[in-house]
Amino acid sequence: MSRTAVVTGGASGIGRAVAERLGADGVNVVTWDVAPGADVVVDVSDAQAVESALSATGAVDVLVNSAGIVGPNAVLWEVDDAAWSRTFSVNVDGTFHTCRAVVPSMRAKGWGRIVNIASIAGKEGNPSLSAYSASKAAVIALTKSLAKELATSGVLVNAIAPAVIATPMNAATAPEVLERISSLIPMRRIGRVDEVAELVAWLASDRCSFSTGAVYDISGGRATY
Repeated sequence: MSRTAVVTGGASGIGRAVAERLGADGVNVVTWDVAPGADVVVDVSDAQAVESALSATGAVDVLVNSAGIVGPNAVLWEVDDAAWSRTFSVNVDGTFHTCRAVVPSMRAKGWGRIVNIASIAGKEGNPSLSAYSASKAAVIALTKSLAKELATSGVLVNAIAPAVIATPMNAATAPEVLERISSLIPMRRIGRVDEVAELVAWLASDRCSFSTGAVYDISGGRATY
């Protein structure tokens, strides 16, 4: 049975790797992104834009929320309102908008998979990345709440929490911040996008059948809980 997946942030980084990996499993993948090259150009922080994108895409069986921004690289007391709000609008509001849009049809079909890309920062907090860390903590909580709401519906909702992964997004992280958070990885290397995509592919499939509301660390041993 052919299924359709939407991968937000699918034009680059983790999102692109996930789109390619799901495609290898025979899934029809539609990428949503603000960047050129996406199948549908959409800013997920805009609720109306998300609804329009869904109309253009059609029925969605799998949603992978990979769109995100690093936000300000600054200590909390130096973060301005606009930078804080923009980080939450993409990372949290974007996840909310897309989940809200696709859940009704998934419930009607009795099957669906949602995978939200959070971060180890959402569990442990990274200094000089307070907005990003707080937004990813919100994604984790949203995932757990939605999973419980849908637990008997056939729709499974999980999150993954990567440590540092080699992506274009991390090019926006200040070198000293990146060096510090990379040094916390016991395996002494940063992760690869294909490693993350492999975990997402399982969570997006029938092979995942008794897991919902979970947060899967992919951190090279960094995670402490």
